Amino acid sequence: MRRRDVLAYGGAAMTAPALAPFSAFAQSKYPDRPVRFIVPFPPGGAFDYIGRPWAERIRAHVGNTMVVENMGGAGGGIGAAFVTRQKPDGYTLLLGGATTHITEGLLKTRPTYDPLKELEPVSGIAVTAFAITVHPSVPAKNLKELIAHVKANPGKLSYGSAGHGSLNHLTGELFKLRAGITDLPHVAYRGAGPALNDILAGQIPMIVPAMTAIVQQHHDAGRLRVLAVTHGSRLKAAPHLPTAVEQGFPDVVAPNFIGLYFPTGTPTAVIDHVAAANQKLMADTSWQEFLVKGTFEVEPPLSTAQYKKYVDDEMKRWGPIVKAMGIKID
Repeated sequence: MRRRDVLAYGGAAMTAPALAPFSAFAQSKYPDRPVRFIVPFPPGGAFDYIGRPWAERIRAHVGNTMVVENMGGAGGGIGAAFVTRQKPDGYTLLLGGATTHITEGLLKTRPTYDPLKELEPVSGIAVTAFAITVHPSVPAKNLKELIAHVKANPGKLSYGSAGHGSLNHLTGELFKLRAGITDLPHVAYRGAGPALNDILAGQIPMIVPAMTAIVQQHHDAGRLRVLAVTHGSRLKAAPHLPTAVEQGFPDVVAPNFIGLYFPTGTPTAVIDHVAAANQKLMADTSWQEFLVKGTFEVEPPLSTAQYKKYVDDEMKRWGPIVKAMGIKID
C-alpha cells in the first residue's frame, strides 16, 4: 500500500465520529487491573523501541498500567501465538504488525496461528521502511546503476538480510523480481546487526536493512550508501534519501507496520477504548517527534475498521508476491 493510499484512509478517519473513551462499558471500569503488553521481540529492537515508551505514556489515556513482557522467538511468532491463546477479555495486548502477520500467514508451511482470524487489529502506531544499501566500493549511485552492475557481473554479488523469510528478505526478493535480476543470491544472517557489521567491513557488497537512525548515520558518513528506501514517500527523518518508487519501481514498497492487536473475541467496547487512548497519544507532538527521531513514520489517524482494512490489504498485496518468489519456511 502506498503512502497516499494510507493517507486517503486517514482523511476518511478524520471525518469519522470520535471514539468514546469509556462508552457503554464505563460501569465495568476497564481496565481495573494491569494489562499484559506482549512485545514479541527481545529488548533492543524496533518493536522494543516503541513498546516500552508507548506503555509508559499510554497509562494516562487508557486508565491503568501496561506491563511489558518481551517474548521473542520465531520472528515474533512465539509472542503473537501466545496472545492468540489468551482469554479475550482485554487484559492481553500484542504489539504486532507485518512481521507477525506476513511471515506467519504467508510463508510458514505449518503456521502456529492464523493472524487474520485470531488477532483483532485495534490501532496503528507507526511504520518502518527498509533500505537497499551497498558498500561504497559498489559503483552504483542509484537503483538503475545497481541493476546494470549486477547484470554485468554475474555470480560476483550477493545481498544480506536479517534472516530467511524476514521482511528484509522479502523486500530484497521483491526488488529482484521487479528489476528482472536472477543472479543475486541471498545471504541469511541471524539478525540485522551482523549483516550491518559485514557490509561495513566490506565482507558483503549489499544488504537490505531496516531504515534506522544508525543506517542513516553510516550513510551520511560515507561508510555505506543507501540507494533507496522502500516507502511510498521520502522519510521525514531522512528526506535526502530517494525512494524506490521515484526511481521507477512503484510497488517496491515494504512498510513494516506496527500496531496493537487483541485476541479475536475481545469485546468491541474494550477495543474502542484502547483505540481511543492510542489516538490521543498519537496526537501528542512529543510522541510524534520521538517516533520520527527513531526513523519511524507516524501512522495517519485510522479508525479500527480502517486499520483492519489496511492490514488485510497488506496481506493481500504480499500474497501473490510471496507466491511468485516461491519462499517458504518449514
